[in-house]
Amino acid sequence: METKNSNGDWFEHFQKNGYAVIESFATESECDELKEAIHKVTDSLDVEKEHRITFSTRGQQQHISDDYFLTSGDKIRYFFEKLAFNEEGDLVVPKDQSLNKIGHALHWHNEVFRSISFSDKMKSVAKTLGLVDPAIIQSMYIFKNPRVGAEVCPHQDSSFLHMEPMKLFGVWLAVDDATEENGCLHFIPGSHLTDGLYGNRRMLRYTKEDGHIGLKLTGEIPEMESTLYKPVPVKKGSLVIIHGMVMHKSEPNKSANPRNAYTLHLIEQQHTKWSDLNWLQPTDDLPFTPLYTN
Repeated sequence: METKNSNGDWFEHFQKNGYAVIESFATESECDELKEAIHKVTDSLDVEKEHRITFSTRGQQQHISDDYFLTSGDKIRYFFEKLAFNEEGDLVVPKDQSLNKIGHALHWHNEVFRSISFSDKMKSVAKTLGLVDPAIIQSMYIFKNPRVGAEVCPHQDSSFLHMEPMKLFGVWLAVDDATEENGCLHFIPGSHLTDGLYGNRRMLRYTKEDGHIGLKLTGEIPEMESTLYKPVPVKKGSLVIIHGMVMHKSEPNKSANPRNAYTLHLIEQQHTKWSDLNWLQPTDDLPFTPLYTN
């Protein structure tokens, strides 16, 4: 098991390993407020009427060819677990346990999530990272519900959110205790020090013959020994900082306990170029939102 670093030296740990843990970033009441806010969002969800797109990081990925996903960057949209439905398309778990995640603009459209996303303590994290002009580009509430919460296969965030030079940072807040049993994050320490993407893995947008935008996955991450991955269990309220190039994953939740998390991605805007081939692009309705001035 990976030993957590103390709050005082998290940046040094981050530089060396590609991730770090800031304990007690959010209070228990702040985490509960996030849960209450997401319950209000999901209470109005009509599964029968909602566009049913399932989210998976393995096998056939329905979401990457669907306009519902492609146009979700400036909206609040719902993505379901594959195991939540049977072959006939009927929901086989309670509605509040059927979702994989909600994305990708909670940080802007929901006041509770907006408050913590643009909080002074989030700005302090960005300043410690050395960011001069950071922006929040997306946010997600990840459910990892008991028994249906799917694995997230090994990946680098920069495969999906690419920029040059690479100044992408994931910020992952544990809304519940994250344990090895319910699917905590696993990292390969130091794997962010690579010169490029493992296996040149990229998700790229392209124009299909009918003129619509599609997405395709290129390259293949090489198989890596499972023993290289170190589990990083954290307590509710802990913040995990994730380098855009570090290899990480999470196992399925086979326990009876939820593993909810709120995550967002920060980029440095000064002297960088965001790839036009990324699925996520700023829009007129929601440009990438500067952190320090909001």
